[in-house]
Amino acid sequence: MPDTPPGGAVSGAGIGPGAVAVLTLPRGGHGAAQVVSVGDETLLVYALDWYSAERPTLAQLAGAGPLRLRHHSHTGALAAVNIRRDDPIPLDFDWLGDQPLRPGAPETSASYASWSYLPDQVYRQRQWDLRLPERVKADYRAAMTRGQVEVDLGGEPATMGAATPSLDLAGSALLPASGDVRWAGLDALPRCTTLTWHGPARGLPEALAARPIVANLTWHDPPSEIDLTAGNLTRFTLRGSGVRVLRLPPTLLYCGLVGGLPATVEAAERGRWIDLSVELPDTPMLLPAGLHGVRRLGVRADGVVSAASLGAPAELETLRLSWRKAPGLLVDADPLATLSRLYAVELLDGYGCAADTLPDLPALRHLAVDGLRRSVVAALRTRYRDTGVELLLRGAKSDAWLEANFGNPFRDWVDDDPRGGTAACRAYSTALRAVDRLPTEGDARVRAAEPILRTLVDALNRIEQRYEIIDTVNREQAGDAFLALADRAGVPAKLADDWFDDWRDF
Repeated sequence: MPDTPPGGAVSGAGIGPGAVAVLTLPRGGHGAAQVVSVGDETLLVYALDWYSAERPTLAQLAGAGPLRLRHHSHTGALAAVNIRRDDPIPLDFDWLGDQPLRPGAPETSASYASWSYLPDQVYRQRQWDLRLPERVKADYRAAMTRGQVEVDLGGEPATMGAATPSLDLAGSALLPASGDVRWAGLDALPRCTTLTWHGPARGLPEALAARPIVANLTWHDPPSEIDLTAGNLTRFTLRGSGVRVLRLPPTLLYCGLVGGLPATVEAAERGRWIDLSVELPDTPMLLPAGLHGVRRLGVRADGVVSAASLGAPAELETLRLSWRKAPGLLVDADPLATLSRLYAVELLDGYGCAADTLPDLPALRHLAVDGLRRSVVAALRTRYRDTGVELLLRGAKSDAWLEANFGNPFRDWVDDDPRGGTAACRAYSTALRAVDRLPTEGDARVRAAEPILRTLVDALNRIEQRYEIIDTVNREQAGDAFLALADRAGVPAKLADDWFDDWRDF
């Protein structure tokens, strides 16, 4: 049976103020955290200023004060965060007991995250303190007051702020059309921690190895072999197919694979410290054996997910499955029963899943289903009653409603506000029908699409003004839906981006 916090729950429901936990850090060692307060929906938790190679005792932690973050753009703020009470706690959190709150403990926090935020922040601060050269950190701080600089990567030089935090080089005029990239020009931006890249490497891995300040990379349409082992990346997203070999750095905490799975992946401890997110293509593909050590896995796919495609990640602890299209079905699920540490499962928009779709999972303690058929609710509750499994159900919908709206990207907005969500679904359906009646091709199609798309955004503006339901997540969904409709109408992507940004008020 997996370790659990006080009260026997696998989420924050059994934890009170003052509770202290030992955190296992990526790549070894231990930190600690303490609960400040418990509200109706969230807990306020902060990291302690502690590191030890061996697991500490409660008495050893008595003198540890709050951790203040000074890595990257942080300027001494406490590592404090609000965490939902129903968020599953990692198995390697070791709850030692209660202690009085430290002097200077936070009273509030504007940040919301999951439990993994705490060990990740301790790890990032130690990376900053111990791994980054002092010169790199000094240049990072000094860039805030340097003003405008010229950036010359060998293409068309450009003037931009020295404190620029991210750079999109996919198709950028900064790059020469062919040949070598003048990577030394990147040194004019010592606060640039995020890069977006497209196509062949052109010296990118070597440039990253020489610039450990770069922590985040997105790579579109990559070459067949990528070696990032010498860099200091903590986040990496690969968008494209055809990669034969992917070598990941030991510092990595998140990896996103979109559009295809590499044939071979090499990762430290087979990805044990990586939060892995996979968007499965239509063609079934197996999770590479080099990632079978992952403990946190998110899978997003179209209408059907086959659990057999996950391979055999024997250390898997949390699994999040989400569907983009109907029927929202999980098949070949029996292999999940062999995963002896899988304690938390989340299903999003699995409207084709029944109460018995999941096999009996030996370590299951937390099952969250967001988006399901109302006809399944009673059977699910019966199955997991008195089993020790926390069952969270949200977004149950009738078969008739799903028949009319399953393909609508705003279908889940009704869970936030029934009237506002219904209005958004109606606005999208109207726009979709109008787009499908457009002239078949040519400039006339784009011209005719503009008022249709403008009407959709105007409707969303009114919905937000009246119901206030377009938060960060819904804003991203609105943008994705708008861009997909625009693409369906033949509108160039750059023009569609400009329209959306110009028209929206949310």
